Amino acid sequence: MTASTRLPWQPGSVPLMLAPMQGLTNRALRGLFIEQVRPDAVFTEFVRVKASARKNISGNDRQEVTSSTSQVPLVVQLIGSDIQALLTAAVTVQELGATHLNINLGCPYGRMTGNACGGGMLRDPGRLAPILCGLRAAIRGTFSVKARAGFTDPAELFTLLPLFEECGIDFLIIHPRTVKQRYAGQADHRITTEVVRRTRLPVIANGDIFTAADGHRVLAETHAAGLMLGRGAINDPFLFERLRGNAPVEIDAATRRIQLYRYLQALLSRYQELFCGDQQVLCKMKEVLCQVRESASERPVRQLLRSRTLALFAERLENFGNDGEGQE
Repeated sequence: MTASTRLPWQPGSVPLMLAPMQGLTNRALRGLFIEQVRPDAVFTEFVRVKASARKNISGNDRQEVTSSTSQVPLVVQLIGSDIQALLTAAVTVQELGATHLNINLGCPYGRMTGNACGGGMLRDPGRLAPILCGLRAAIRGTFSVKARAGFTDPAELFTLLPLFEECGIDFLIIHPRTVKQRYAGQADHRITTEVVRRTRLPVIANGDIFTAADGHRVLAETHAAGLMLGRGAINDPFLFERLRGNAPVEIDAATRRIQLYRYLQALLSRYQELFCGDQQVLCKMKEVLCQVRESASERPVRQLLRSRTLALFAERLENFGNDGEGQE
């Protein structure tokens, strides 16, 4: 296959992708986004690849991999540090139907960086090279990398760009914060611009894209091939359509309230089908609500987050939809 036929988007288009977000982009949420706004590609939460386990991919992750739809490409993201385990996992997920695979080189949290996987791998090019080249040989379709802007210094990322090309990576996704920054400060898309300038690979820009204006600015300034939407999309799924020009760029508070209510109501219904028990559903809904940036509805959203039972949450959500303020 040529690089153009590998890509999980149409040649000549500007893809808008739903980011992999741990605890959020499960198959229920992805299904809702596909139904309502049809991203050009969606990603699984990262699939933990364990070297010591008999089955190095969990049963739930296997279900996530097999939940793909022909409507929108699903990219399976792997995270791990053991080369043999990663190669086995790559074979397994392809046997389960995966066409597009990605490796996480950006996770900034705890054990992922401490065990030299995720963002921690950016510190060890000597260890990273055989992993990337080995995975490329084992993967029949797309193989991409999602990376931070180095572990502590963007220069660490720039030195890896030739390696990404030599190993046959198909495209890069860049979140221009360092691993050490986590989510502090602002995503520095000057780094994205420099990555685009230094590599022949298609680059997808990710980080701090909350509005259509943000997205258009990042595309214009960086010349990236496309955008990956994370927290901005969880806050407002219609961001995809706003960027495409198919929905108003700005809406009034009443319209936003209606859209937010319908989104949360549809997601609640899907979560009740997927997850076991009221408390798990409630926790998952609150994880989504923590991403909502909504000053006009700050009080009812705060009340939803304070709900101790799913029944109270559902009641307050209905009041929110009816333009009520919930119950204290």
